[in-house]
Amino acid sequence: MAQKSFYVDTCIWLNLFKKEGDAAKGIPYWKIAKDFIDKVKKDKDKIVVSILILKELSFKAKEKFCIIKEFFKDEGYIEIVKVIRDDYIFARKLESESGFGISFFDCLHVAISKRLNLTLITRDKGLIGFSADYVEVKKPEESVS
Repeated sequence: MAQKSFYVDTCIWLNLFKKEGDAAKGIPYWKIAKDFIDKVKKDKDKIVVSILILKELSFKAKEKFCIIKEFFKDEGYIEIVKVIRDDYIFARKLESESGFGISFFDCLHVAISKRLNLTLITRDKGLIGFSADYVEVKKPEESVS
């Protein structure tokens, strides 16, 4: 079976490392994120993290960022990539097409996913709806089966 590659949005990493979710409402988001990441590792697939994701995590995860950074560095199935000029150009085009309905950062996530032919993994409903025209997009639970 061919290796699959995923671009995992910031919200999924936050679910995992902040242990987000309410068990009373079903399987907590952090557990779904962990199951997805464990499956990627087991199947010898790949996760791509951009420098942009790292910047978002450093801002949003604050005190846990050192742990997250070490996790990314230690796991061989995670690749960190830079955002390139073409990503910025395409993201500006996407932002304009969206009527500025999604953030420029989300447009960059779509641009990177498209350039590298990655499945975008997110929970952001607006991003899911918008990006489906450009890339394959799924919630983590849709990739764990």
